[in-house]
Amino acid sequence: MKIRWQVTRSRGRLVALGAVVAVLLGATAVWVSHGDPATSAVRVEEGFVEVPAAPGSADRVSLETSLFLPERTPAPAVLLAHGFGGDKHSVDTDARELAEAGFVVQSYSARGFGRSSGRIGLNGPDAEVADARLLVDRLAARSDVVLDGPGDPRIAVSGASYGGSLSLLLAGTDPRIDALVPVITYNDLAQGLLPNAASVQDVADGTPAPGAFAPGGVFKSSWGGFLYSMGLDSEASARDRVEPIAAQRDTDLGSVCGRFTDDVCRAWTEVATTGTMSERTLRLLATLSPSSVTASIKVPTLLVQGEQDTLFGLDHADANARQISAAGGDVQVVWFAGGHDGAYPDAKLRGRIVDWLRFRLSATGKNPFGAFEYDVQGGITPEGTPSVRTVRADSYPGMHHGSTRRERFRLDGDEQVVIAPPGGLPAAISGMPALNGRLGQTPWMASLFSMDLPGQQATFTSPPVDAQLLAAGAATVRLRVSAVGPPGEGVLFVKLYDKDPNGTRTLPGNAVAPVHLPPLPADGSPVEVDVALAGIVRPFEHGHELQISVATTDQTYRTPTAPASYRVSLAGPVDVPVVPAVPVESSLPVAQFAGIGAVLAAVALLAVVAAVRRRHRRDVDPELLDTPLVIEGLTKAYPGGVTAVDGLSFRVERGQVLGLLGPNGAGKTTTLRMLMGLITPTGGTIRVFGSLVSPGAPVLSRIGSFVESAGFLPHLSGVENLRTYWAATGRPDDEAHLDEALEIAGLGDAVHRRVKTYSQGMRQRLAIAQAMLGLPDLLVLDEPANGLDPPQIHAMRDVLRRYAATGRTVLVSSHLLAEVEQTATHVVVVHHGHVIAAGTVDEIASAGGASSFTVDQPRLAALALDTVPGVSDVDVDGDEVHAVLNGVPCGDAVAALVAAGVSVERAGPRRRLEDAFLQLVGEGSS
Repeated sequence: MKIRWQVTRSRGRLVALGAVVAVLLGATAVWVSHGDPATSAVRVEEGFVEVPAAPGSADRVSLETSLFLPERTPAPAVLLAHGFGGDKHSVDTDARELAEAGFVVQSYSARGFGRSSGRIGLNGPDAEVADARLLVDRLAARSDVVLDGPGDPRIAVSGASYGGSLSLLLAGTDPRIDALVPVITYNDLAQGLLPNAASVQDVADGTPAPGAFAPGGVFKSSWGGFLYSMGLDSEASARDRVEPIAAQRDTDLGSVCGRFTDDVCRAWTEVATTGTMSERTLRLLATLSPSSVTASIKVPTLLVQGEQDTLFGLDHADANARQISAAGGDVQVVWFAGGHDGAYPDAKLRGRIVDWLRFRLSATGKNPFGAFEYDVQGGITPEGTPSVRTVRADSYPGMHHGSTRRERFRLDGDEQVVIAPPGGLPAAISGMPALNGRLGQTPWMASLFSMDLPGQQATFTSPPVDAQLLAAGAATVRLRVSAVGPPGEGVLFVKLYDKDPNGTRTLPGNAVAPVHLPPLPADGSPVEVDVALAGIVRPFEHGHELQISVATTDQTYRTPTAPASYRVSLAGPVDVPVVPAVPVESSLPVAQFAGIGAVLAAVALLAVVAAVRRRHRRDVDPELLDTPLVIEGLTKAYPGGVTAVDGLSFRVERGQVLGLLGPNGAGKTTTLRMLMGLITPTGGTIRVFGSLVSPGAPVLSRIGSFVESAGFLPHLSGVENLRTYWAATGRPDDEAHLDEALEIAGLGDAVHRRVKTYSQGMRQRLAIAQAMLGLPDLLVLDEPANGLDPPQIHAMRDVLRRYAATGRTVLVSSHLLAEVEQTATHVVVVHHGHVIAAGTVDEIASAGGASSFTVDQPRLAALALDTVPGVSDVDVDGDEVHAVLNGVPCGDAVAALVAAGVSVERAGPRRRLEDAFLQLVGEGSS
């Protein structure tokens, strides 16, 4: 079994946004078939189910459904609910796999999705939840479904995110549900969209993940906007629906509601425009939240929540677990290394979930999960993905008995003043919703996508930890805050960073705790506030430091627009949750191997010693310690037989400006991505100053890169943008070499102007300066002259030459052959993924096959050369005439010119890189 998250096709004008939402809100717990549907014994019944009108409504709803029947019946049933933005087709192959495992599987398109009619009510009790109960009724009436009693099928319900909420709401209102598996879903929808971590509930001492459940939260505007966008109606989305929704309604909301019900649309409009919720909206969202029914759930529940999830964090699973457990339900909790922001559950977890369903519905096998399990991410594997180990605790702390152990760490730092800027702009960056886990697999990437801004953050740092600290849950801390001047609305964002000995900061899970402060006294008296930080699982290694950052802005949230200033300090240490656990036991018959254990251990020890020695020799080549770049046999192949890079080899020395040339699709960008550690080669090696490059390799800190464009904050000056970027790396200020980078970039006094006033050329030069921060030994630039006019290109040329003149090395990938010819000292030409020519610019250019003649009568010379048999492509360029001799001796061509009365001052090879390039790769390449 494989859990996969899918959604429907993009809709109309929302194609781009819908694709993002497909990842984040269209997630749904589904099972992926590994077999061939053509040979499967599973039968599928397609159709529509008519739903009676809800109380007080004359509208009838038609739901499109698919019923998957296994080879043998009667069998237990599973109801699969899709994620927001999806439909029944999102789970087709997954339902088939469950059916092949012996379950009757019912999938369907919820109201407002796919070809189902009706409006989206966000799992309303009298709408979507009632629809699910009707489907259970229909399953109970079938002879191929196992019954526990008249009208009572043996059935489990599962789904993720939106579908996970449906699972909980159905189980809390329909006593026929026998088991449920909600994945990455929420407990309280209001708190999911407007969290407030400004106070810690009474459960804080017992639970590992106390929630951000205080009233008056901060609107999670980015996620909320995605949700709303997927509910908009369009011609494309309504085209195949049984009853297309009218563009206009008989309400004051007009067409802004899209496919949402009027009540939901009014609530969204209120939150989006005010950032707050009225009592009416709070009451509505309460009825749509699993928290309204968790006290009634008494059946076995497997709660699977993601550790990479800035939409619905670990605190929501924590609340669901405590509430269901208090009601008498048998609850097991799994935190896995994924979520709305991260990767999908791995194959091992997916298979265990199937085993859990068999155990609960068929009483076969054994329970594959303990009371509480969580994943711990380690280093990066050779494939470029994090290594993960799963550990198991005896119980989920605070659910039945006991409490979470918390370790306290002193944080150093004086009282600091932070500023909330007018309009809340520019805003700090804590990550990119839906992409955080995918982009932040390495410390370099993680630091790139989290950035606090100067003047807007206060930081407090612990001494280095003396042993690994495995944080599992939500840390807590007490802030002391006072207003400087008018108090303002009082919103802060609190984060816990992992700071390594090199000064690089990583924000685990891109997790942020928004705090809506209580009213602050106008006289500047301080107020103390307890904060529950966002839940994480993170091993803080020996020598690392814990750093609390308190910021005034975050682009993921709706921040106040009125300017304000605050004094911030800590009123105590940070308490970090620790849940002792052991690795999940192996399924191998270990006892049978006990007799040879000692021998294997000895062999393993010898192998480890040998491997360490080999790895040391392999990872660092002492003969190349002073060589900027050596690529040998580099290959990158993709599934489907596509090979982007095929056995690429070349070398770059100090002081060189090397131009990497090739037509589109030659493999240039793929090569640069492998060089920067963003993707892993299929074969071959890349060495930078002798060290083998891999994702997260320390030697990557010696590379500065600029790929096509750089995002700058328009309201900051050029120098402020550079300082902000450098601060995000966590490295000391004195290592930035800001003045040197600016001098090389040649921006002059313009560095003190706001970037929004810059021309394209100035932005490009600022981007180059950003890549030069820290004066990296190897500068890698992909198409740096894009969008520049000739004077700007000339200035760019000088920038690169000056940088190489410092003894460093520049690698430039470009389509502008003439520019490379004037800038680079060396050239590598790539075609079809491998090197077809390499050498100095003069060496490559002189291989173009053309000759040049400096003459006194260019037009007469051209006519004379045209008459020479074998000569072609005669071209006049000022006082020069160029021609391809095609084997004709140069002396014969000169003799023909003299005979025609032309005086020849110089004759020789035409050294033009463009000619050589076209000859090497062919005229038709693009």
